[in-house]
Amino acid sequence: MFKAPNAAQIRVSIDEINPDIWRRLILPVHWNLEQLHLGIQAAFTWWNYHLYEFRIGGLRYGDVEILTEDATDEDPRVFDQTEVRLLDFEEGAVFSYHYDFGDGWRHTIAIEEFLTLATTPKQGSCIAGDRARPPEDVGGVSGYERFLEIITDPDDPEFEETIRWCGSHFDPEWFDLAMTDKDLRNALRSNARRRLYQPKPKAVSKK
Repeated sequence: MFKAPNAAQIRVSIDEINPDIWRRLILPVHWNLEQLHLGIQAAFTWWNYHLYEFRIGGLRYGDVEILTEDATDEDPRVFDQTEVRLLDFEEGAVFSYHYDFGDGWRHTIAIEEFLTLATTPKQGSCIAGDRARPPEDVGGVSGYERFLEIITDPDDPEFEETIRWCGSHFDPEWFDLAMTDKDLRNALRSNARRRLYQPKPKAVSKK
C-alpha cells in the first residue's frame, strides 16, 4: 500500500565560501517557506533579525507586507511565502534563500529526497553538517575573509576589539550536531532561546 511522503530531506549551504558551510535537514513535508526560514535560522544559528526572501524559478517569496513596504513599481512582485510548502517541490529541486540584504548571505537549498517515516515528524531535525556560519553583521563574504585574517593574527591592531565583538571566541571549523539538532527541533517555538555566540571550548584540566 502506497504511503505519501511525510518528510523532506534537504541540504542547505552558504554560497561563495570554501570549504563549504552546510547542513542536512529532515523537515515535515507540510512546512511552508516561512517555517523553512525559521528552520534554516536555527540550523545555522543566525539571529533572525534581518530581512530575507526565497528565490524560486525567478520569482520572489517572503513576507509580502514587509518586503513591499518600500518597494517601487520596478521591483519584482513578492509572493506569499506561506502558500508554498515543501511538498509542492519536486525531488531534486534547487532554489535560493537570501538572508540579510546588507551582508547578502545567499544559501542554496536542494530538495534531496522525500521520505516516508514511520512516525510523521512534528519538528525538524539536523542529521549532518559542517563548519560554523560567519558571524552576524560581519560584512558579507569579503568582511568574513577579513575577519578571519584578524582573529588569526594577535598582532593585528584590530585583534582585541574583533575578538570581543564575536563573543571572545570563534572557530570557523566548529560544528556540533547534537546542539544544532536541538536548536532545529525548537525552531518554531516563539520562546526558543537563540544562542548568540559559539560556546567557548572547555579548558583541559591538568592532572
